Amino acid sequence: MIYREAGDFKTSYRDDSQTFPIRLDRWGYYAILAVAFGIIPFVINDYWANAVLVPFLIYAIAALGLNVLTGYAGQVSLGTGGFMAVGAYAVYKLMTAFPDVSIVIHILLAGGITAGVGVLFGLPSLRIKGFYLAVATLAAQFFLVWLFNKVPWFYNYSASGQITAPTRTVFDQAVTGPAATAPAKYLICLVFAFVLAWVARNLTRGSLGRKWMAIRDMDIAAEIIGVNPCARNCRPLPSAASSSASRARFCSRSIWGLPRSARPSASTRASWCCSRSSSAAWAASSAALPARPSWCCCPSCSRTSWSATWAGPPTWPPISS
Repeated sequence: MIYREAGDFKTSYRDDSQTFPIRLDRWGYYAILAVAFGIIPFVINDYWANAVLVPFLIYAIAALGLNVLTGYAGQVSLGTGGFMAVGAYAVYKLMTAFPDVSIVIHILLAGGITAGVGVLFGLPSLRIKGFYLAVATLAAQFFLVWLFNKVPWFYNYSASGQITAPTRTVFDQAVTGPAATAPAKYLICLVFAFVLAWVARNLTRGSLGRKWMAIRDMDIAAEIIGVNPCARNCRPLPSAASSSASRARFCSRSIWGLPRSARPSASTRASWCCSRSSSAAWAASSAALPARPSWCCCPSCSRTSWSATWAGPPTWPPISS
């Protein structure tokens, strides 16, 4: 009787496309924000901050990036832990190397560093996806953990091999180090979690998020209707990089490595789909296509034996009964 959609009418497209279209959901959202920002900072203690709420917020931000990367973009990754470690060590090195810079700037820069590392490990994955991409990211995690354990520069040559964050302040309030209070540590993590969740939600509900989902569902169909898979598969960078700002991760891949000039047009591929049984249509559509480069990573090319020039579209597999 209380939670229902009946009678909750929308009179504009903006009202219909909002994040919480049901009125009770919006009230619950505002109530949770009021409790998180207005009540918890006044009653929190060190145990709840260090053992429960701060780790919860950090992992929530990491989950945001992984949700965009896997849920919306369809890129399977098992290397989240390794890329979270990159963000953590990047923040630590920036804090110790530039003590006069704000910790907020250090966190944002660490997100960019983690994004760059993710791109570096994503380059070998340009031709693979699914299970094989997951194995590649898992290998990246093992390598990163081994690197941080074996290279003492990352932990400033500490005899114990552990890192301890020095004291840094935001608005004259210590948020890291032994002098940081529980409310300050909780609020800095909560602000980052709220802002990044808002950014991720607006990315996924817009045209960019719809393109991610179109490529995730069927990349060839998305290419035919005008979506560029190569560019759009690399666009999860903003959300994943923002997650790495709070020790999350990023890894990008591409489905098609051909440049736009060397790929058949969308209308040509549509003619293949509509008239693939006609040899005359095949000949007409393939006559104007350029030679296929040897480095082509098109999924169809990898399954088909090609000659030096474009001799026709790939052989369609038989349809099993």
